[in-house]
This record gives sequence, C-alpha cells and structure tokens, in this order.
Amino acid sequence: HFGFQTVTEAERREKIYQVFESVAKKYDVMNDSMTLGIHRIWKDIFVRKMNPCPGTLLLDVAGGTGDIAFRFLNYVRSVREGQLRRKLRQQQNLSWQEISESYQEDNLKSLGDSQVVVCDINREMLKVGKEKARHLGYSEGLSWVLGNAEELPFDDEKFDVYTIAFGIRNVTRIDLALQEAYRVLKPGGRFLCLEFSHVSNPVLSRLYDLYSFQVIPVLGEVIAGDWRSYQYLVESIRCFPPQEELKAMIEDAGFFKVDYQNLNSGIVAIHSGFKL
Repeated sequence: HFGFQTVTEAERREKIYQVFESVAKKYDVMNDSMTLGIHRIWKDIFVRKMNPCPGTLLLDVAGGTGDIAFRFLNYVRSVREGQLRRKLRQQQNLSWQEISESYQEDNLKSLGDSQVVVCDINREMLKVGKEKARHLGYSEGLSWVLGNAEELPFDDEKFDVYTIAFGIRNVTRIDLALQEAYRVLKPGGRFLCLEFSHVSNPVLSRLYDLYSFQVIPVLGEVIAGDWRSYQYLVESIRCFPPQEELKAMIEDAGFFKVDYQNLNSGIVAIHSGFKL
C-alpha cells in the first residue's frame, strides 16, 4: 500500500522517496506542529529506554534529520560526565595538578568511543541532518550513510544497537528490514523501534482520527505547501500493523525477549527485541 492506494513495490518506493524529498526541509517544523511538540518527549523516552553506555556503536536507520543520533550523543556524554565525577571523588588524595590532568585526559574521550551511524535512503533528509549537526555543533562520534533499510551497506554483526524511529512504516518490505536489522547486530545486540501505532481507547481513537484526517493535511498545506505528502503520512499510520502483529514480525526475524510499550494510549509504541 501507498497510504490507501494499492501500488507495485517499485511504485511505492518511488512515491515514498518523493514524499520525503518534498517534506525534508519542513520535516522538523511539521513534526512539532502535528504532535504539538510531543514527538520530542517520545524520542527522549525512546533513548532513555535504549540506555546506551559509553562505547556503544549505534545504527540509526531512517534517521536522516538526526533527532535520535543527537539525543544518543547527549545521553552518552552525560553518562561519561557522571563516571568522571565519581572517579574524581574517589581520588581525594591526588594533587590539584594530578586531578586536572586526569580530568583533561578523560574529557578528551567524552563519548567513551561511542559512535552513531545515521543511515537514510533519502539524500535530502541526510542533507537536512548534516546541516542541523553543523549548526548544533555535533561532529564527534557521528557519521552519515546513504542506504536502504532493506539492504543495509554494513557488515554482519557490526552494531550494538539498531534503532528506527518513525521510519519502519515507510519501508516497503518490513520483513526484509527486520532481517537486515538482525544481520547487522552483534550477538546480544538490541533492536528498538519507535512508531505510530493503534490507539486502544475508542473515544481517543475517534478524536485522533478526526485530528489526523481533518487537521494534519491542512497543516501540511499551510506550513509545507504539501497536502498530499501529509495525507499519505496519515494514511500510512492507519495501514501499519498493530502492536501485537509487529511484535510477531520482529520475533519471526529471529529476535528474542520482544515486547512493546505504548505511549499516549498507543498513539505511538516502542518495540524492543534482542539478538541472542
């Protein structure tokens, strides 16, 4: 499906590419407008659930604008700072000079060898992400790769964590994307997916539908000058598998200990699984 239309796989890939090429420059503004800024909280929860430690190698797929990557870097840097403070507190007998040298040495490795690779199929989305990174001052531990979630350009068992946030519903073959996620993760690695899902509360579901179909395309036209792309995005959410079905698909790809956490009554859900 492309939204509510039935198309071939090749047509779907091309249409989705065009959607994100069209919305890339207004993507962040539209996310804030559509969710009233709540998407920022969802992404914060997502990274806290990941709970990465210094040294983690993360692959963030469909992460072109960098939202998850930047949060990951901030989180790891914060953990490293906490470790450094605890270390210095234990060195009470050192001279000021020794403490200063120790601090400077450790501070040079503020990410503890952590790395995040942002992989996205869309050049425009990557371009927006790179510009944001330059503007916000992110460079260390960050790289950008053009690639397809269904055929990742990485070796087997390379990454500690694989994330995909608001991207998997735009993948044509979700089963292939999940197989690729499994392939590139190290044994013990973790898969995490943040995605719009299905609302359990009937009253909220009705209100959510009204807002989605009556308001979001209008916002798309007013802010981004693009009604059709945001109409597709709304329709794509309704065509996406519900929580239990996606959980089963993740398990079919080989992951263990698969579970999910609903946020805001299932407007979005975080699915998690491990490669054992």
